[in-house]
Amino acid sequence: MSVVHTERRGRVLTVTLTNPPLNFLNGSIMDELYELFLSLDKDHSVGAVVLTSGVKDVFISHYDVGEILHGVEAAGVELPAAVAGSVLRAQSAIEHVPGARQLMGRTPAHGTQSLLRYHQTCALMQRLNKVFIAAINGRALGGGSELALACDIRIMADGPYQIGQPEICVGIIPGGGGTQRLPRAVGHARALEIMLEGRPLSPDEAREIGYVHHLVDPENLLEFAAETAERLARRSPAAVKAIKHAVYGDPSLASGLHRERAEFVAAGSTKEARAAMRAYLEFLDQLEERGEDMSEENFAPWIEGTAFDFTG
Repeated sequence: MSVVHTERRGRVLTVTLTNPPLNFLNGSIMDELYELFLSLDKDHSVGAVVLTSGVKDVFISHYDVGEILHGVEAAGVELPAAVAGSVLRAQSAIEHVPGARQLMGRTPAHGTQSLLRYHQTCALMQRLNKVFIAAINGRALGGGSELALACDIRIMADGPYQIGQPEICVGIIPGGGGTQRLPRAVGHARALEIMLEGRPLSPDEAREIGYVHHLVDPENLLEFAAETAERLARRSPAAVKAIKHAVYGDPSLASGLHRERAEFVAAGSTKEARAAMRAYLEFLDQLEERGEDMSEENFAPWIEGTAFDFTG
């Protein structure tokens, strides 16, 4: 059953992701988003896309850590960044060949196809002559933050929510473009602190530094996003495409994203990171058993660095 739902109103397409209870991203969702956005390339009747969540108080918690762990464990060994980069470059080159995905299942890149698809989806969002708007209705961590960063406009509900890149807390790095797009949004100094600390920001903190563009009351979020989308959908598609190409067309972005993919696989393949991700999955299972959410209080030991010892 699809978790990607669409609703069309005039020149605005609203895309709602509903994968309860925590609205994790995964490979099948990224494949579906990629195919959906690819279909918009020739659709001149759509001028703006609103991306939001159907799960209360959660935009996207983060990418499915179990799927990440499966991907890095498939290699069986630690992969230096240079080796990981070569494997991923080859994967990118052959993925459109019929049967290539089955072939890659026998390589060290098994399970990392979703990483490449994530980057492809975000690149497509920034290439199309549509305005992409993230209507962030709650928690947006890791891959949720990165998907929002790939949007042109970010509107966040004001409330007890969090947005950030906490990947370092389980021994990995942002892998969906965060190392490249966050510095471009908030500056290198602030982005480094956000990624090294792993501490998510409140909506107020995020707006103050330009992480998000607007804060609105939760009950007005979708209306505000729709009004913004309707207005921007009337802009010249040629001008929208030209502006986005000028802003996002920096060749260093593509180079940086390739480096991020390689470093992500390298960091995730270490025994410490794999152990930390397994511990984190156990933590999530315990939360579910207790009927608790990923609250700031529950997540605090991971932010403080006491939930898992990387130094022992």
